[in-house]
Amino acid sequence: MPSTPHKNKTVATALAFVLGGLGIHRFYLRGAVDRLGLLHVCSIPIAGIVYGAGRAPNPFWVLLPLIVSWLVGFIEALVIGLTPDEKWDARHNAASGRKSRSHWVLAVLLVLTMLVGTTGLIATISRLFDLLYTGGAYG
Repeated sequence: MPSTPHKNKTVATALAFVLGGLGIHRFYLRGAVDRLGLLHVCSIPIAGIVYGAGRAPNPFWVLLPLIVSWLVGFIEALVIGLTPDEKWDARHNAASGRKSRSHWVLAVLLVLTMLVGTTGLIATISRLFDLLYTGGAYG
């Protein structure tokens, strides 16, 4: 009987892709007291503080903490998915007694992560520069 549960790399990558902004993948891998996972969760009250601090603030500024958290989640999905199986097993499955084998689903997740993450990053940078340098003249 394995003493610790097997951590699936594809599941961790999917969690980082879908719910990475909330840090769910960090809690899956490291448990409920992971500090960086809790930092992801803290982006929600920070967005509320930004909303409450200004008089009718631009929605971009309110959502910026959440957007940054989601972009970091996409980067973490890429890091998790691109980790070699041997290194993954040494780090997360040393006592599980099973070996990881990546399949085509992981490759599809990585491509989707690149598409969505890159689009989100470019959109965030362009909107940030629009607000900073033109005062929002383009939207």
